Amino acid sequence: MLKKLTLKAGVNRENTRYTNENGYYVSDKVRFRQGTPEKIGGWTRISANYFLGTCRALWNWITLGGANLLSVGTNLKFYIEQGGVYNDITPIRATSTINNNPFVATLSSSTITVTDTAHGGVTGDYVTFSGATGLGGNITATVLNAEYQITVLSVDTYTFTATATAIAADVSGSPGGGASVVAAYQINVGPDYSVPSIGWGAGGWGTGPWGTGTSSAFPIRLWSQMNFGEDLIFGPRQGAIYYWANSSGLSSRGVLLSSTGGTVTFTNASPTVVTSTISFTDGTTLQFAATTSLPTGITALTTYYVSNTSGLTFKLTNSAGTLINTTSTGTGVYISNIVDVPSVQNYILVSDASRFVFAFGCNDYGSATQNQMLLRWSDQENATQWTPAATNQAGSLLLSHGSQIITALQTRQEILVFTDSSLYSIQYAGPPVVWSSQLLGDNVSIAGQNAVALASGTAYWMGVDKFYKYDGRVQTLRCDLRQYIYNDINLDQASQFFASTNEGFNEVWFFYCSAASSTIDRYVIFNYFENNGEGVWYYGNMVRTAWIDSGLRNYPMAATSINNIVYHEDGVDDNSTATTVAINAIIETSEFDIDDGDSFGFVRRILPDITFSGSNGTNTPQVTMTLIPMQNSGSGANNPQSVGGESYASIQRIATAPIEEFTGQVYIRVRGRQMILKIESNQIGTQWQLGSPRLDIRTDGRRGNS
Repeated sequence: MLKKLTLKAGVNRENTRYTNENGYYVSDKVRFRQGTPEKIGGWTRISANYFLGTCRALWNWITLGGANLLSVGTNLKFYIEQGGVYNDITPIRATSTINNNPFVATLSSSTITVTDTAHGGVTGDYVTFSGATGLGGNITATVLNAEYQITVLSVDTYTFTATATAIAADVSGSPGGGASVVAAYQINVGPDYSVPSIGWGAGGWGTGPWGTGTSSAFPIRLWSQMNFGEDLIFGPRQGAIYYWANSSGLSSRGVLLSSTGGTVTFTNASPTVVTSTISFTDGTTLQFAATTSLPTGITALTTYYVSNTSGLTFKLTNSAGTLINTTSTGTGVYISNIVDVPSVQNYILVSDASRFVFAFGCNDYGSATQNQMLLRWSDQENATQWTPAATNQAGSLLLSHGSQIITALQTRQEILVFTDSSLYSIQYAGPPVVWSSQLLGDNVSIAGQNAVALASGTAYWMGVDKFYKYDGRVQTLRCDLRQYIYNDINLDQASQFFASTNEGFNEVWFFYCSAASSTIDRYVIFNYFENNGEGVWYYGNMVRTAWIDSGLRNYPMAATSINNIVYHEDGVDDNSTATTVAINAIIETSEFDIDDGDSFGFVRRILPDITFSGSNGTNTPQVTMTLIPMQNSGSGANNPQSVGGESYASIQRIATAPIEEFTGQVYIRVRGRQMILKIESNQIGTQWQLGSPRLDIRTDGRRGNS
C-alpha cells in the first residue's frame, strides 16, 4: 500500500525521535513554508570590498539627497557603506604633535618603535602620522606618513609594522622623523569576543563562594547607532556618544556629540554678543576653548547658559542668571563644547516620537561616573540639549529593578528597556514628566544587547535559559528546541548573541555560540506565521556576526566572519566570495512506523513529491533522499550509520536515491520497524521544496533479522 507522509511543520527536539512521530527532528539551511520544508535562499556579497574587524552593528537609512547608507560597527573600526565601499569614519581620540624625532628603526626589520609620552593607546589601535620626515633610507616620509595599527610596549612607547624594511641608513638616522610629527589616534579598539577570567575579583562583588572567587568576562565591542534625520548618532557600549554629519561627506570622521557646538565669535560689549556657526536654543549649556586665548570675561571649563537667541546670535549668563560681559578680544578660534551630553553609556536610541535622543546606562548630570540603571534623554528634536530646564524637555529616569540596563527597543507606542532582570516600558507623557516608566515584568533575562527583535508588532528575545515575547504582556515563548539549544550553548559569549527578522518569510532569527565555540556558529529560527499563527521552530549552522532586515534595500543584510556584508535570500548559493559554493541543506524526519510499530514494514519504492522551482543551475537540480530503517527506537546497530550526529541501526541496507526533477518513483528494498527519511542537497543552483512523499510499504512480520 502507499503511505502518504504528511508531517507536522517545524522541528521538535524536546523529546525523543519516536515521541515526535510524524514530525521533523534535524534541520540545516531549511525553512518551512505552507507547512512543508524547503531550502533557504542563498546569499551574495554586496561588493568585493572588505572591512577591518568583527562587525556587530548594522544600521540602514536614506539621506534627504537619496543616498542609501549602511553603518558598520566593528571591534576595530566604524564605517559607512555606500555603493559597496566601506568609508572609514572612526572618530579620532586625540591628535597631537608627539615627541621630537619619535621613530626608531631596527636593521633589516620593518618594525618601527615610537616614543610618545602618555599616548593612551592599546594594542590594536590605529594611528595616522603626518608631518614626518624620512629616516634616511627605505623608511621615507611617504612610508611614515600613513595609517598603522600599533602594538603597545609601555605607556610611552609602541611599535608598528612599516611598509618597508629598514637599512643601515635608517638605523643611523634613528631616532628621527623630525620635530613636527603629528599623531592622530583613533578611539581605542575593543575585543571581538569575550575572554573569561576566573579567580578572586573576576566576578561582581559578593558573587561566588567566599574565598574562591568566580568567573567573569571582559565585554566585547558592541555599538549602538541610529540616524538623526540624515545624520548618524552612534557610540560603543561603555563609551562616549559620537555624531556624523552627512553634510560633511563620507570622507569626514565622526566626532564627539559634545564637540558639535561649532565655533563662535565674541563682540566685546556689556553684555557680550556671541555669534555661532550653528543655532542654539535658550538654556543650552556651553563651555569654550580657544586655539590661543579667550576674551577677557570668558573662562575655560566654566559652564555658561545660552539666552536671548536670535538666529545665530545669543547672549550668555552664568549659573546665577547674570549676563556675561567681555572687555577684551582674545586670539585664535573660539570653540563651543556642549555641556551635559552623556560621556559614557550602554546604549543609544532615537525615539520615533519627536526625536528624543536617549542614552541608557549613562553618567548623571555633573558626574563622570556611569550609572548602569540611569537613562537620560535630550530635548525634543535637539540632540545637543541635555540640561533639563523649564524651556526644554530634556530629562532623566532612574530604574530600580536590576543592576544594569542591557538594551532598548522602539516599538509602536513605547520604548522597551531591558535590564539584566526586568523589562520596562517607557512612554511619552509630555511636560513636565516628559517620559514615564512602567515595570512590565520581573525576573526576566536577556542574553545580550542585540538579542531582541521586533516582528509584526511583537518583541521576541533570547534569554539566558529560554525565549520570551512581548505583545502587550510578557510571556515565555514556547520553544520546541529549548533543550537542544541550552544544553549546547556557550553563555560566556552571550554578549555576541543577536536576533533579527526576515519579514519576507515571517521569521525571527537568533544567532548564538555552541558550547565548543567562542564565536557565532549556530542559528535558530522562530516562524511566527506557520501552524495557524502558533509558530514553528527550525535550526542550523551558520557563521554570522550581525544582521539587519531593512525595507530600504531589496534583501536582508548580514555580516560574515570574512569581513564583508552579504545580501540574504539573493539567489540559491553561497556567493560570499568570488567563488560560488553550494549550500548544504538537510532535513530529517522523526521516526515513523506502521500503526504503532507492532510489525515490521518493507518499503519497495518511494514516490518523492519534490519541486525544484527556483533552481538556476546549469546542472539538473537534485536532492538525495535517504530512508533509514531501524529495528526499534533503541536497537543496537547491525550496520551503524551516522546521521545528524546520531547512530542508527539498519535491519536492511539504508536506501539512498538521487531525486531529480520529474522523478516519479524510485525502487528500493528497505525493511524496519521504524524509519527515518532524510532529504539533503549540496549542488550549485539547486532550490527545492518537499511536498508529501509516499512510500510503497507493506507489513513484513513481527520479528527482526536473527
